[in-house]
Amino acid sequence: MKQLLHRFNMVDLFAAAAVLAAALTVPAASAATPSELLAGYVAQAGSPAAPARGMQFFTQPHGREWRCSACHGEVPIHSGKHVSTEKPIAPLAPAANGERFTNPVKVEKWFRRNCNDIAGRECTAQEKADILAWLLSFKS
Repeated sequence: MKQLLHRFNMVDLFAAAAVLAAALTVPAASAATPSELLAGYVAQAGSPAAPARGMQFFTQPHGREWRCSACHGEVPIHSGKHVSTEKPIAPLAPAANGERFTNPVKVEKWFRRNCNDIAGRECTAQEKADILAWLLSFKS
């Protein structure tokens, strides 16, 4: 019985360690609000977010044909339109669209896709934090 109890405790310990490791490597995975998501990116980056850098990243090209603002618009509290498909895009700033940055899986999917389109790579945690901090600075 003692050996079984020891084995059970070790399994619990390993399971807890795995959960903790996953939480540390993807701090934004359990976020439910844009602010929680931002806090996760800041923790992952290891430095504070800078909204001015986020605005610069959003509005300037990064070696590819597009930039974020090409589809999302220069002012992300307004709707945008996809450059090639002309599909409407709802406002990106959470103040203008309460659904933005509330689903971590979707956020990561779109960051991955869009960063690849504009920069040819995934965005860093710092870039994500900066962009999100800038987007959170908008008021409706």
